[in-house]
Amino acid sequence: MASVTLAESAKLSQDMLVAGVIENVITVNPFYDILPFQAIDGNALSYNRENALGAAEWTGVGSTISAGKAAATFNTVTSTLTTLVGDAEVNGLIQATRSNITDQKAAQVASKAKSIGRAYQDKLINGAGSSNQITGLLSLATTAQTKTGATNGSALSYDLLDETLDKVTDKDGTVDYMMMNARTIRSYYALLRALGGAGIGEVMTLPSGVQVPTYRGIPIFRNDYIPVNQTRGSSSTCTSIVMGTLDDGSMTHGIAGLTAAGNAGVSIEEIGSSETKDETITRIKFYNGLANFSEKGLAMLNGINN
Repeated sequence: MASVTLAESAKLSQDMLVAGVIENVITVNPFYDILPFQAIDGNALSYNRENALGAAEWTGVGSTISAGKAAATFNTVTSTLTTLVGDAEVNGLIQATRSNITDQKAAQVASKAKSIGRAYQDKLINGAGSSNQITGLLSLATTAQTKTGATNGSALSYDLLDETLDKVTDKDGTVDYMMMNARTIRSYYALLRALGGAGIGEVMTLPSGVQVPTYRGIPIFRNDYIPVNQTRGSSSTCTSIVMGTLDDGSMTHGIAGLTAAGNAGVSIEEIGSSETKDETITRIKFYNGLANFSEKGLAMLNGINN
């Protein structure tokens, strides 16, 4: 008589199942850990930037003051709040009978919250300011604050980094961060190795305990939301490096995320049972925005092709 087969015996056994869900959709972005957020009331935040200083002139005794009478002028900038939202809908039978290992509702809510966080981090860099999106850093950097590589792109160099860093004057030349894609960080490490004797171990430890590399004492954050398929001349594999300052709570320096004072951060709201289906609905939402208080606190290096 033949012994029981492997396939048949499997019917009387169960696979070992690990409780929870292992993350497999991951984008590295430690910068999000240090980005300050400002809670605001109302629909938007308005702030004034200097446009032109009040004039002054050299005069002698008894001279008529003329050119020195021009007044200072300002530009009003408005950063609006928008909404990121997702509904987690779970069938009642599924929740009741198939949550013995992993709670079905909890898994869906956690996934929606992660999706909202990723969407904000993406548009923090790439947001176009349309279709209810925030305007991201790649669009907020002005032409005057942008350094661009050669016609068809340039390899990363210390000279290009230094020239771009010189544009950040918001805090008297202090720069709080640099952000670049993982590809560009590898290029930066290649520059260090080429120096001979330079240490790649120059790092800064963040409050979370994560260590990031530094250049001239400035932390370099890997941000894989920065694209590596930008076009510069005949090259379509270029990328950008973003650098600048962070707001210190005064709402006068650098960048800060915005959120609603009455409902700050990502929140969870139980909507209840669906009227037409045996499903419960949980709404996950984030009222958010992004402010660039000082144009001189944000600079960008474009056209890096290696």
